[in-house]
Amino acid sequence: MPRTISADRPGLSWGRILAVLVKELIQLRRDRLTFAMMIGVPILQLVLFGYAINGDPRHLPTVVVTTDGGPLVRSVVRAAENTGYFRVLGTVTDAEAERRIQAGEVQFALVFPADFSARLLRGERPAVAVYADATDPAATGAAVGALNQLPQLALAHDLTGPLSALRAAEPPFELRVHRRYNPEGLTAYNVVPGLMGVILTMTLVMMTAMAMTRERERGTLENLLATPVRPFEMMAGKILPYMLIGYVQVLIVFGAARLLFGVPMAGSFGLLTGAVLLFILATLTVGFAFSTLARSQMQSMQMTMFYFLPNILLSGFMFPFRGMPAWAQWIGEALPLTHFVRMVRAIMLKGSDWSGVAGDASAILAFMAVVGLVAMLRYRQTIE
Repeated sequence: MPRTISADRPGLSWGRILAVLVKELIQLRRDRLTFAMMIGVPILQLVLFGYAINGDPRHLPTVVVTTDGGPLVRSVVRAAENTGYFRVLGTVTDAEAERRIQAGEVQFALVFPADFSARLLRGERPAVAVYADATDPAATGAAVGALNQLPQLALAHDLTGPLSALRAAEPPFELRVHRRYNPEGLTAYNVVPGLMGVILTMTLVMMTAMAMTRERERGTLENLLATPVRPFEMMAGKILPYMLIGYVQVLIVFGAARLLFGVPMAGSFGLLTGAVLLFILATLTVGFAFSTLARSQMQSMQMTMFYFLPNILLSGFMFPFRGMPAWAQWIGEALPLTHFVRMVRAIMLKGSDWSGVAGDASAILAFMAVVGLVAMLRYRQTIE
């Protein structure tokens, strides 16, 4: 028996499908923020992964500690530079090299004994110490590997003729690598502390961004605007509950770092708490700013993901910061997660005090002030 189509269930109509398609395109054109996110996120991923991400950083800042200015020392330093992994900034004292490594200003220090040339010419195989900031094993691993051939090849053009016997049987000098702050090169020491900032960025920005848009979608924002609540009071009231949530998240990560992964805590827990508070405030301020820009919870989520992507890729959490091109490092320096990751690693692994993290803390404060001002101005426009 042939099947009949009832009047209330008409057959397939390409015209009606086209009408709905046109309607959706018009709606998408009106929702410009969503359309921009759909186009912007793939382009951002393409640019970052194609140009900014580099797992083999080169030209790492290096200082030299020596009182022997002879040609043999210069040949070793030049050979290290020729590997492409080291960029020598100059000669400093041993104490200054230690300070600059702890401050994160340099990645390596080549330390020559005072009588390096004399001992080498006597065939005593003097040792050259290499201090490496190993808080990020990925940033130093390839460079340390490139040093393995240095004792055999660095002085090939210097030890010739009668001196060739000094390198005939074994290398004329030896290298002793000292991996500071992470001697075993454990990735967990680098990744787990940074997870504090990543989790806070991913969750708090989204929750705070959706707080105001939820009020707008439910129609309760008008009731709040009718009250005498000021913009700052509104922002503080929206942010404070999530501060407690952020601290709970940090305590969970910190407990896992200590108990499960054995990450050391070389610095002050009080200083770490202050750094966490500062970053939580900056993160929540971003979320509140997004809530004043977005018109729906969906847009809030889209903006959060657009913000989260460069933070996680350009902050030095996943990929070595010094391996990125200069323009990517400039963008990374403008992101609060970059400075928070540095602060947490410096406090937990290096035992840095306030003077060692003051620069990064100031950068987060400046970011928070700018974003907070934008959020307040946008909220005033919403009131009007």
